[in-house]
This record gives sequence, structure tokens and C-alpha cells, in this order.
Amino acid sequence: MTIDPVTLEVVRCALVAYSDEMATALRRAAYNPMIFEVQDYCVGLVDTAGELIAQNLGGLPIFLADLGVSVADGIERHGLDGFEPGDALVMNYPYVAGQHLNNVVVYTPIFVGGKVVAFPAVRAHWVDIGGSRIGFGSTATTDIYSEGLQLRSIKVLKAGEWDADVMQILKDNIRIPESSLGDLRAAIAACRLGERRIAELCERYGLDTVMACITEMRNQSERLSRHAVAQMADGEYTASAWMDNDGQDLDKRITLDIKVIVAGDELTIDFSGINEQVKGPLNAGKSGGVAAARVAFKMLTLPTHPVDEGSFRNLRVVLPEGKLLNAKPPAALGQWSISLPTVVDTIIRALADALPEQVPAAHKGDMSGFTFHGIDEKTGSRFVCLNINGGGWGGRPVGDGPSACVSVCQGDVRNIPIEIQEARYPLVFTRHELRADSGGAGRHRGGLGLEIDVEPQQAMFTNIANERTTCPPWGLRGGQPGAVNDTIVTQPGGPPEHVKKHTGLALRAGSKITFRTAGGGGWGHPWERPAADVAEDVADGFVTAAAAREHYGVALTGDGRVDEPETGRLRTAQADVARR
Repeated sequence: MTIDPVTLEVVRCALVAYSDEMATALRRAAYNPMIFEVQDYCVGLVDTAGELIAQNLGGLPIFLADLGVSVADGIERHGLDGFEPGDALVMNYPYVAGQHLNNVVVYTPIFVGGKVVAFPAVRAHWVDIGGSRIGFGSTATTDIYSEGLQLRSIKVLKAGEWDADVMQILKDNIRIPESSLGDLRAAIAACRLGERRIAELCERYGLDTVMACITEMRNQSERLSRHAVAQMADGEYTASAWMDNDGQDLDKRITLDIKVIVAGDELTIDFSGINEQVKGPLNAGKSGGVAAARVAFKMLTLPTHPVDEGSFRNLRVVLPEGKLLNAKPPAALGQWSISLPTVVDTIIRALADALPEQVPAAHKGDMSGFTFHGIDEKTGSRFVCLNINGGGWGGRPVGDGPSACVSVCQGDVRNIPIEIQEARYPLVFTRHELRADSGGAGRHRGGLGLEIDVEPQQAMFTNIANERTTCPPWGLRGGQPGAVNDTIVTQPGGPPEHVKKHTGLALRAGSKITFRTAGGGGWGHPWERPAADVAEDVADGFVTAAAAREHYGVALTGDGRVDEPETGRLRTAQADVARR
């Protein structure tokens, strides 16, 4: 049918606005700071074929357009005639959803005219889902059964009535049920809002018109995406990176060899060369691997365009079963997201020659965060403190990399304010500042990581899972790599110890942990950076005077001004070395 363009835009904007409104409802009703502060969630609308209609504008990019597979699994299991008004389902089965078990999808059916027409869906990080894993960073698991409850499109509400048996199972197997079950209710409330909004839209325009608008939205996204890929030079492009290890075989690197093929207006991302699935929990399910490909593709094609299924019709993903990003059961997936920022960076790096004025140097390349857990000695209650740490992004063709930002896969998530953490948990933060000299030197400097000091006020446990300590964030066009992650643990009366990976490390009151997050790589030769900009970086504390001399060839006088003669000599010597 012919669609009036004004109606089309109203419907398009309404669908995105509904997703954003649902996200606001989720955030305001959630019990868990990972949802109401960090915003570790995604919210969207999915059709009866399991394809994305619209998604909220915030949230995690690695949840990009992958709600549909969870809903499609429920449709296959129950059939469209197996849903009733008032139903609500939970889904985290990892070999469909592709992610760790804490990322729980909740969805409900939308009925218009007595039939199911779509599903609002929410994926949000529950603070606990049972199993032996507690919080972020555990590398101890080797199969999915030890990681928590697997819930495959289970009806928790049937025609508006709670299934008491299912709820009892959840309550008895989750460490902090008041938090996780509160988040379940918040997600259902968000979905109910989506049901009402779609019903109102269909009442206003009619179901046929709304569905025709959705079809045209996707067709427009496809045309725009094909046009963007057609501007790239045809060819096969490759890039490689690696992860330190899987937390089990500590001496074995995990390789990421990726091929990108541009052919006309279609782009293929080939993961055939990546590592086989591993013993530890660094694996992802297929949807997790596809999500990483979609993040890179969307960045390169339509970074600001609202997302729908049409955005990816000209993307092909080659991902054989049994690979790191498409692991077979019963592989552990607890750390599923850890490799994805590096995967995205490597895809983009492969296209550095195809898009020389667009591709930045590497960013921090990990999902840096921390976990503290234990029993609060004042209240007797169990606690799990989770938070996200930012780091540096790579220098760009047009400027320096941003500092203290979360990874490309974390998007709009935020860290939990120190004041909230100290109010809720027995922790004191004594430092939270930019890490000097962590950004890679370059004409455009890499962004800076963070340096954070935390002092537990009682005995507790923490997980440490540093990654990318042997594959630093790379520079481009002569830029130098950024600093890598580092965690320093100082127990009372003991020396500082650098810890790379440790699950359930016991801390005593009076101990201190210093998190030093990675910086971004530099872009362009360091000696091409204006000496005045280097002097300003030194004055701001971003770069030390010693690093300015060593990496940028900039000498400073005692009062912080550029020593022009000495700087000229140093930079000439650096350029001569590079030419040789």
C-alpha cells in the first residue's frame, strides 16, 4: 500500500519513542544499580518473525538488534497461538541468546484485533542468576551448568497469573532474589507499557498502515546501508589481534584473525580464522558473535540512523560452529563479552586502508569493570557490588581520542557514582583520576585511562580479570600503542602485587586495590603533534615531561614552555630513526 510520508515519519518516530519510554519505565522501577545507574539493558519491539522493529537509543551496542532471536525461539516453542493476553516470558538460554546467563530477556505478546502482532522485549543484566559465578570477572567456570539457571522462554505469567512454581525456583536459586525478581517485575512493567502504546498506534492509524510503515522503514534502512557500503573500495581486507588467555590455560593466547570483504553494496565479515572455542568462560554464542559484527557494521554505515532489521540486510557474517564466537554446548559463556570490543576494533582496523580518513586507532579494547562481594558485617545481608570502569579511545584522523570512556560495546552505559557505591557497600574510594601517560603518543593522542583506588572496609572478595595486557591498544599511521590494563592489590602489611586474573580473591579490611585502565592508541607520528599541544598536555597532567621528551620529542623549560632549539633537535632525530 502507498504510505503517506508524514504518516511514515510519525510512525517511525513513535516506535523509537515507545522503546525509549519503555526504557525509562524499566530504569525507574529496577532494583539493581546495573540497570538504573549503569543502564546495562536494551529495549525494543520485535515482530512475529523475530525481526527488530525498533530499539531504544541508549543501552549497550552489543545488544544491537539481537532481541529477535530470543523472541523467535519462544514463537517456535509455543507457537503464535500459544500466547494469551497477560503472558510474560523470560529467556536467557545462551546458545540462542549468545550471552551470559545474567542477561535476561523478558517479553510479552501484543494483541490487536485478537491476534498477536508484535512483542515488546527487554534485556537487562540481573545482578545474580545463581550458579557459582558471582559478579563480573570470574574465570573459574568451564561449563554452562556451573554458571546459573538456564531459562528458555519460560512463562512466568500465564494470562496475567504468576506461575508460583517457576517463581519459587527462581527465588530459591538466586542469591539476591529481591533484586533480580524486582528487576523481572520492572521489565514486565516496561513491556506492558509497550503493549499499550502499540495498541494506541494501531487504533489511530490501523494495523495495516502501521505494518506497511514498518516494512517501508526497513526498506529505507536497507537502501541507506547499501549506499554506504557502495562508497567503500571493493576488496578483501584482513586484520589480527589476540586476547591474553581464557582464564584457564594462562599460557595460551586466543587469536582473532578476521577477514572483511567488500563487494559492491554488500559487506561480509568472516570469522573463520578466529580461535576455536576455549575451556574457560570467554566463549560467546552465535548471536553474540553476530552482534559484534553488527556493531562494527553499524558504526561504518549508519551510525546515527535508528536501528531496525533492514539496517543489516546487506551484511553477511561467516561464523562456523565451534569457534570462540559460536561455541557449542556445554561451553562456559560467563565472560562472553570480554573479547567483543577487540573483535569490533579488529574489524574496523581491517578497513583502515579502505577508509583511511575514518578509521581511528584502537581503544582500550576490554569490558573493564569490577566486582566486590561478601556479607555486610553491619547488616548481615549479602552484597554484590558491580561497576564499569572507563578507559581511553584511540586517536582519530580529526583529533585526540576521548578519555575515561567505556568500550565501543558498552555504548551509553555509565559508571555508578562513587557516592552511591559508598552508601550501599562497605567500600571507600580514595582516588578516581585520569592516568597520566596512558594515551598512546601520536599526532592525535590516544585518550587516557583511569586510576582508581578502592579500600574495602571489611573482609570481602573480588574478581580480577585483566585482559589485553599483551596486545596493547594499537596506534595507526605511526601512532604509538596505549598503556595496558593493570590491577595492583596491597594487603595490610604486605607489598603491592600486580594481579592479572584471580577469581574470588580474599581481601582483608585495610587492603587497597588500584585499578589502572588502558589508554587508546595514538594516530599519526608523535613528532607531528604541535609542540604547544604537548606542552599543554604536560600542564594538564595528561603527559609527563619525561614522556613528552621521549615519545614526542618535545623538551620543556623549567617554567613549562617549549624549548624550541632542543625540541627541533629531538624531532629531527626521531624522524631520521623512523625513516631508517
